[in-house]
Amino acid sequence: MSFHRIADYQRAYREGRKTPESVARRFLAALKASEERDPPLRIFISQSSDDLIKQAVRSSERWLKGSPLGPLDGVPIAVKDEVDMAGYGTTVGTRFLGTEAAAADATTVSRLRQAGALLVGKANMHEIGMGTTGINPHHGTVRNPYDPSRISGGSSSGSAAAVASGLCPLALAADGGGSIRIPAGLCGVVGLKPTFGRVSETGAAPLCWSVAHLGPIANSIDDAALMLEVISGPDHDDANTLAAPALGSYRAEGRTGRRSKGDLDGLRVGWDPTWWNKADPAIHEVCMVAMSQLLSAGASLREVKIDHLEWVRLVELLTIGPEMATSQFENLKKYGPQYGADTRLLLALASQTTAVDYLRAQRLRTEIDLAFGSALQEVDALITPTTAISAAPIQTDALKFGESDPELLDALTAFAFPANLTGLPALSVPAGYDDAGLPVGLQIIGRHWQEWTVCDIGAAVEASTRLQKPQIFYDLLED
Repeated sequence: MSFHRIADYQRAYREGRKTPESVARRFLAALKASEERDPPLRIFISQSSDDLIKQAVRSSERWLKGSPLGPLDGVPIAVKDEVDMAGYGTTVGTRFLGTEAAAADATTVSRLRQAGALLVGKANMHEIGMGTTGINPHHGTVRNPYDPSRISGGSSSGSAAAVASGLCPLALAADGGGSIRIPAGLCGVVGLKPTFGRVSETGAAPLCWSVAHLGPIANSIDDAALMLEVISGPDHDDANTLAAPALGSYRAEGRTGRRSKGDLDGLRVGWDPTWWNKADPAIHEVCMVAMSQLLSAGASLREVKIDHLEWVRLVELLTIGPEMATSQFENLKKYGPQYGADTRLLLALASQTTAVDYLRAQRLRTEIDLAFGSALQEVDALITPTTAISAAPIQTDALKFGESDPELLDALTAFAFPANLTGLPALSVPAGYDDAGLPVGLQIIGRHWQEWTVCDIGAAVEASTRLQKPQIFYDLLED
């Protein structure tokens, strides 16, 4: 099984076998088919065929003249409906926001548009990003393309399912507590959460400002890296981006530390066996095999002990919860009953957090940051499973009311929270499949600003992992 990548679209356009317009029309047909299924995939909240065709016609003209804007010209990309895109409302997964179209693109979307990307629509998501299942009672539940009876993960559910189902090779997603990596892991695709401050948040809903990241979901490491190159960089409207060192090109000749796929000589990879024990045995087994592939590629493996892991869950929840409740303070007063039941419950709990609780959590957060910094002095990267379980079944009653299951939340976020609390870059890469044929992701956490080291390690896993075709898949380049 080979998913289409950016290079496949470039080749098809360059050789004249396809045009961006023909791909756009095939996308619209595939999207219609995905909605006519029983149950529908519900990958998108909103989509304008007229807008897409206009973009595609302009891209086709550029390719015909031999003057594409770059490697993303004519490549379909979905945008999570947490991020502004001109002409579309930004619902953030609710029923009451986004009633008026955004007047301007978010910085990330603007950069994708300037690169010629086909912005195909606004991807579905867990309501206000406050959940990890992708179950949305307002816009429909995003189904996992590997098994539509199971969750896609969240909150960037539509972004991950769009890529996994073949509707687009790339998607823009957001991650405040694993929301890029969790759905990427459950849907069998690549999800990259950059270092905090690498990518501008301007134009993204300000839900959880101290742990929020925007980043790519893609079919491959190379594609995720290329998209990151396009959307990253300083933005004077986001002060957090101004101190970021230059990213550079992942595949540029002469890049410091550049490695060929499968060559990890000299890299030290760390793992904490106690932390890994949170994973189900089937997940543990698949990820151990993936880790052995890193050894075969030349990396050395070291056991490390990461202090304060027992604090992580509480500190993340005492951070992201109050920040999200604050972001919804006025909306709660005005639209409270219109939130889904699960979101109302979580916002109510988060609203009870005191200032003392929040500030004490930030002091503990500093200790967690120091603990991970200490571990990453011993090794170049830390390896964990992406999630402790594979995609869980969708409960029928959750379709109407949403899902509120603390055990499921713990299993899906068991390895995700530290990278948000510390701002460290983290990647989920497909590592294999469990006995039910469901994807299993491997997470790689690197040092600050070391996205390319994380990608190098992920590329070694990618090179050794044979992908399986999802149950539901659409081929936009099919002849």
